[in-house]
Amino acid sequence: MNSAKILAVSAAAPEGIGMLGLVAVGVVLLLLFFGLIFFATRYKRCPSNRVLVIWGRSQKQSARCYHGGGQFVWPVIEDYGYLSLEPLVIDIPLEGALSLNNIRVNVPSTFTVGIATDPVLMSNAAERLLGLTGQAVREQAQDIILGQLRLVIATLSIEEINKDREKFMGLVNENVTQEINKIGLELINVNIRDITDESGYIRAIGQRAAADAINKARVEVAQADRDGATGEAAAQREQTVSVAKEHAAATEGEKAAEQQQRVAVADLEAQAVAGEMQSKRDQDIAIAERGAETTAAAKRAEQSERVQVAEAEARATEGENTSSAQVAESNAKLAEIRAEAMRRSDVAEANAAEAVLRAEREQELARLAKEELAPQEIEKQRIEIAAEAEAEKRRREARGDADAILARYEAEAEGTRKVLEAKADGYERLIAAAAGNPQVAPTLLLIEQLPTLVAEQVKAVQNLKIDKVTVWDGGRAGSEIEGKGGSRGATADFLSGLIGSLPPVHDLARQAGVELPGYLGKVEETDSPRSDDVTDDTTPAADPKPPAS
Repeated sequence: MNSAKILAVSAAAPEGIGMLGLVAVGVVLLLLFFGLIFFATRYKRCPSNRVLVIWGRSQKQSARCYHGGGQFVWPVIEDYGYLSLEPLVIDIPLEGALSLNNIRVNVPSTFTVGIATDPVLMSNAAERLLGLTGQAVREQAQDIILGQLRLVIATLSIEEINKDREKFMGLVNENVTQEINKIGLELINVNIRDITDESGYIRAIGQRAAADAINKARVEVAQADRDGATGEAAAQREQTVSVAKEHAAATEGEKAAEQQQRVAVADLEAQAVAGEMQSKRDQDIAIAERGAETTAAAKRAEQSERVQVAEAEARATEGENTSSAQVAESNAKLAEIRAEAMRRSDVAEANAAEAVLRAEREQELARLAKEELAPQEIEKQRIEIAAEAEAEKRRREARGDADAILARYEAEAEGTRKVLEAKADGYERLIAAAAGNPQVAPTLLLIEQLPTLVAEQVKAVQNLKIDKVTVWDGGRAGSEIEGKGGSRGATADFLSGLIGSLPPVHDLARQAGVELPGYLGKVEETDSPRSDDVTDDTTPAADPKPPAS
């Protein structure tokens, strides 16, 4: 039985070991599969338009940058990111940049930049641009480019910026490249769209250059016209000389023919003379035979010979005269042609000189416009701008003063309005209080205004000569009676004082044009002076002229 158990156990053992081995193999394969997947996900490839930045493990440098290929990123201890190499187009609307000669210029331009692939520049870009958006990178580059562009313009004059564009672009590339390299960018392209200035100086330079080109072209045209006229005159002169030479050759030919003609005539005459002598000899021999006939024949032969000689001489003389006339006519025509050629040459020289003088005059005018009129125009524009600024300043100051004056007047009006409202309330209460006796209110108001009325009366009469003074002592004629040594009672003094004060009060009210109430009584007009009127005898006599009212 035990042996049977041992056999059963030994038979089951190989089956259990086989199952565990399969499970272990499966687990190992599964781990290998997941490990391959994990390692595949941690291997980062870098496309051509990006820069792979890995950081976290290296202590010597802040990050490692790779362009192209791939790198394994260790988990936990390393991380990665990408920088885009796509170009950034930046518009630079530069306006009012101050040049070397203190003229503000506008240089709108477009710059194209991008992250560089140089190892040092990639490291700078990783340190300063990693994680920033394209707009943020564009704003940083725009600020740097604006500052460097203004710096370059400040070192150049308007003429250098306008004429030597190669120098201007070289300085811009050099300065901008140095600065943007510090943040890992490189300059790809620069496009200066236009260069203008507020004062119109560049336009004046262009107009001056156009005027110089036009003047140079006019001078060249005048020189070409002069050369053409000179060549034409030279050709006409050569033609005239050639024609004259041909006429002279023709005349020489005619003279030679005439000479040959005269030689031939002379030969014929000699032959005729020889024949005549022979005939005479023959006649002498045959005189006897033919006496009369020979003499007659000799006479006819002599006559015929003389006629022929005379006719030949006449023809020769006529030929000479004709030749002389033709020579004279040819000389006259040659002289006329030479005179005409000389006249045309003089006219051409005069026209050329006139064209040169006109060109010099226009050149001088252009120079004056450049050296004198252009600064005057610039000064005029500067004065106009300063005058406009001063006028605008004065307008604003005047507007501010007007606002201040308006505010002051409004405040004064508000204060006056409140004073009048308070007075109106007081008058209303005064009238309400004096409702039982309407004459009390005007009297109280008159008493209130008595100091003002007295002051105005003093102003009115301060420059007048007064011959009468009325003294008002409150109606008291003295508390004691002279000679008696007695005194009045309080009631008597009050009544006498009140009655004594009525005439001056009526007099003052009449001068002020105010009617007093009836309970104050009336004062009759009399010619005799009152007892309390005092006339100062020492006062000088009044002016006979009536006092001014």
